[in-house]
Amino acid sequence: MQGLNKSLETKVLPAMFDGMKLAAVATILYVIVRCLNLKSPTAPPEIIYQDTLLSHYLLKTCPMLTKEYVPPLLWGKSGHIQTVLYGKMGRVNTPTPCGVRMFLPMQDGATATFDLFEALGAHTTGDDITMVICPGIGNHSEKNYIRTFVDYSQQQGYRCAVLNHLGALPNVELTSPRMFTYGCTWEFAAMVGYIKRTFPQTLLVVVGFSLGGNIVCKFLGENQSNQDRVLCCVSVCQGYSALRAQETFLQWDQCRRLYNFVLAENMKKIILSHRDSLLAMQCNNIGDGELNRLYAATSLTQIDDSIMRKFHGYGSLREYYEKESCVHYIHKITVPLLLVNSSDDPLVHPSLLAVPRTLAEKMPNVMFALTQHGGHMGFFEGAVLFPQPLTWMDKVIVEYTDAICHWEKKQSVCQRSSRYGMNSCLESMW
Repeated sequence: MQGLNKSLETKVLPAMFDGMKLAAVATILYVIVRCLNLKSPTAPPEIIYQDTLLSHYLLKTCPMLTKEYVPPLLWGKSGHIQTVLYGKMGRVNTPTPCGVRMFLPMQDGATATFDLFEALGAHTTGDDITMVICPGIGNHSEKNYIRTFVDYSQQQGYRCAVLNHLGALPNVELTSPRMFTYGCTWEFAAMVGYIKRTFPQTLLVVVGFSLGGNIVCKFLGENQSNQDRVLCCVSVCQGYSALRAQETFLQWDQCRRLYNFVLAENMKKIILSHRDSLLAMQCNNIGDGELNRLYAATSLTQIDDSIMRKFHGYGSLREYYEKESCVHYIHKITVPLLLVNSSDDPLVHPSLLAVPRTLAEKMPNVMFALTQHGGHMGFFEGAVLFPQPLTWMDKVIVEYTDAICHWEKKQSVCQRSSRYGMNSCLESMW
């Protein structure tokens, strides 16, 4: 009997261990499939727009907006991986476009800088067109995603001017007691003004990434004259309302609180790299107490309250967020406006997307493209594992801009023609 029991044990125990191993493997595979979102189908972007001639023209001439966006198979459907890869790598096989750094003295003593890159060929319309580009938070022209986009735009015949956020460039000292903030448009306005004066025949395309999207939309809506000579504007992955965003950024949903901490650490490094300059200037309301609170900060909200709002003398954090958000200005933009976001962007809460959706439903010049995948500023494309150097984002911005440039060219032709009405003329040309 004992021999029989031992025999059963020798057979049952290995079988149990094999079952446990199989269950563990199945669990791991299930977690991987869920985390990587592998079962999620690819789809074209959801496009919200008004029924206008321009919208029909854009949907016909911009296939990137109507065909499937296909991210890399193994990891591209995870918004977290797309976001982390963008943050760590930027882009793959990044080119190094050759530009000239410009320095612009501001009225308050600050020195704005931007990099100017000439086009590498003629634009297909034959016109002189300049992209004025505002990067994301704490970014500048040397970031990989900016270099990739600039190089591609140059090849398509666009001159590019890229703002370097005040204080973001390493080894460039501050000359006034302030840095860039969430919605300060002064440096961007100075760059645009310089481009208009230096190239009086050029037309402008305004492009903003993430925080830069907030700045460019606020800039265009602040004053109607800011839209002079502007063909269109493209904003990618912005959050539209800082007041609403800061509440969601403190939540653990989609690891948003963790991203908040990482971004706060990066901001602390930028601010502390100018510690001596800021303390040496007596009129900036920044002292040892504020810097001590900065050291202890674990969120962007704490940094904004202790440091950033004081650069412009805001009395409260709420006032700072209200005045610096483009949500109060964006409805005043009358030029064609493309707003791009991703559903799986872990930094932008879905509730914030009600702003662009409502705008596109009510304003004939606004088109809102919402992709299912792409993360925050990722939008990588590829077959299985390795992404392509150019992203869906790079290509869709240039494609949309090309379409608008040709639309404006055709409008000019139709305006010179007196035989047909404007609509009939435009319809006959496409």
